[in-house]
Amino acid sequence: METQRVTEYPTPRQSAARPTGGGARTAAPAPERTAGRADAAHAALPDPRDEPGASDLAAAAAGRSRPAEPEPADLGAGPAAAGHPGTEEPDERAERERRGGDRLRFVGAATRRIARGVDLDETVLGLCRASVPAFSDAILVYLRDPLPVGDERPTGPFLLRLRRTDRLPDYAAPASADADPSDTGEFPLPLLNTVPEGAASGTPELIEVRGGGPLAEVLRGVRPVFGDAPTVREALPELLGPAREIPAGRRAILAPLRGRRRVIGAAVFLRRADRAAFEGDDLLVAAQLATHTALGVDKAVLYGREAYIADELQRTMLPDELPQPTGVTLASRYLPAAETARVGGDWYDAIPLPGGRVALVVGDVMGHSMTSAAIMGQLRTTAQTLAGLDLPPQEVLHHLDEQAQRLGSDRMATCLYAVYDPVAHRIVVANAGHPPPVMLHRDGHAEVLRVPAGAPIGVGGVDFEAVELDAPAGATLLLYTDGLVESRHRDVWTGIEQLREKLTDTAGLTRPDTPPPLEPLCDEVLDILGPGDRDDDIALLAARFDGIPPSDVAYWYLDPRAQTARQARRLARRALERWELQELSDSVELLVSEVVTNAVRYAERPITLRLLRTDTLRCEVGDDVPQLPRLRQARATDEGGRGLYLVNRLARRWGATRLSTGKVVWFELPMP
Repeated sequence: METQRVTEYPTPRQSAARPTGGGARTAAPAPERTAGRADAAHAALPDPRDEPGASDLAAAAAGRSRPAEPEPADLGAGPAAAGHPGTEEPDERAERERRGGDRLRFVGAATRRIARGVDLDETVLGLCRASVPAFSDAILVYLRDPLPVGDERPTGPFLLRLRRTDRLPDYAAPASADADPSDTGEFPLPLLNTVPEGAASGTPELIEVRGGGPLAEVLRGVRPVFGDAPTVREALPELLGPAREIPAGRRAILAPLRGRRRVIGAAVFLRRADRAAFEGDDLLVAAQLATHTALGVDKAVLYGREAYIADELQRTMLPDELPQPTGVTLASRYLPAAETARVGGDWYDAIPLPGGRVALVVGDVMGHSMTSAAIMGQLRTTAQTLAGLDLPPQEVLHHLDEQAQRLGSDRMATCLYAVYDPVAHRIVVANAGHPPPVMLHRDGHAEVLRVPAGAPIGVGGVDFEAVELDAPAGATLLLYTDGLVESRHRDVWTGIEQLREKLTDTAGLTRPDTPPPLEPLCDEVLDILGPGDRDDDIALLAARFDGIPPSDVAYWYLDPRAQTARQARRLARRALERWELQELSDSVELLVSEVVTNAVRYAERPITLRLLRTDTLRCEVGDDVPQLPRLRQARATDEGGRGLYLVNRLARRWGATRLSTGKVVWFELPMP
């Protein structure tokens, strides 16, 4: 019956068996210890089923079954043991070729594992997991601090920071006190910390590489070098710390990590004395590992910088803080996708409009890229400009559609545009392929609003339709992007129904007829996201409708006549008396007279005068003339041109807004 044995790459060489007493040592092997260490090597390796290509790494490290044959020389025995190619026996040649094949398979599996890392930590972790225990017993990885990005030229001193360490768990304990290190050549590995990510005990975490020093010379040489080289023996104390004993012989390899432009770090591979020393071919293995790691680090740094820039670009296009117009309370949330580099085009906005109204906007540019974020910024700016013209919601979407077509044939987005009027307690909504809003009423009932779906922006040639709905006081409107309700685990309508149920359950936690606080409500809404649901960006805009009671509004239509200014002063004075704001009568009458006089001069249809009492006193005068007034310095001989100058001096704020039917000139005065 043919016997079999297991070969490994690389296989640890067992140290001589130690007697219990202080007598002489024998060179007899210990099969039990060998098997135990092989088992430890197997346990430290990843499961080959976890990732593609890991089976090669496990096979190279754990070995394979072969027919029985004479025991070969150890892989770490060095070139002398292998013999010269011309004089070696066929069995020796086959064994050498087998070892070369094992190395190739190991390098292939290890480099694939390193290349799969996306960020910096994953890349460095891939190197550590691939190297220990298959190639070395311990590893230390140093990276430049700070890491240069792309073509940036580093400034300041050359600093190396210990990024990660790793080692075999069963090597954590130091040698026994009665052992004689001089007999076996054992040395304590500089990795006695139980946390692999932590700094090695006694090893400096930050090292300054002195120009012209041994470490700088080794790093400049680029190629990996054995630890017994004179320069390396002088350089290793800078990395491992002066108190650390440097391994004797070829049981250490110092490999510089060179990126596309410059050296960005170093890796130190260590083996214990009871394992075969490194061979000449192992320098090639270390070079491959170092090269792929350095390129992966370069890629991760560039990837991280690009993701950071894209995320900052997207966030700067979103409002820093929401306005708080009269009659409505606003809150928002924005969450990027779980994959940080997948920058999307989600946005939200709240734009104050004349008359205390506010435009609520939520949109989502299709795709995940820097281009999507840039298009989002352009569409958001366009929406703000169109809102300033006070166009109807369907007209705003129509112009956004035209703008998207000008940006490119494949520039598409969904958008929902709503205008809330706190005086009329009504909301006008137009939709362009966006998920419908959900309204939570004061009594705790939540409903999905029935609004026409519409076509996405960028399709072209499609009319948009607007609907007008009640917006009772105490109700809460939620606008959101599809990332909140759609994922790989559920469709859009299932997610919308879950959102409606979540709002109903949250409202049940408060007293009847008492709406839940807005900020905690937004946090509760985000709780519907389960594991794996962060496939897309999420934008959420919540509006609590408070409204303005009719008792705080005074509204009149006035014919454009010569007596209109006097009539407007009288009406404003009566409203202020009713509100007990007589202290503002002189200023309000003067400013109303000036603004109404300008409107009467050019208007052809009746003008409007409206006073709103909120935290400020707001006066609005509307007419059918689209030209906006302009503040100018009147000359001493001019008969007019001083009205807006007075408004600018006496009012806290003032402005003019062009409407589809003309314009509105408004000013605000602080409450006494």
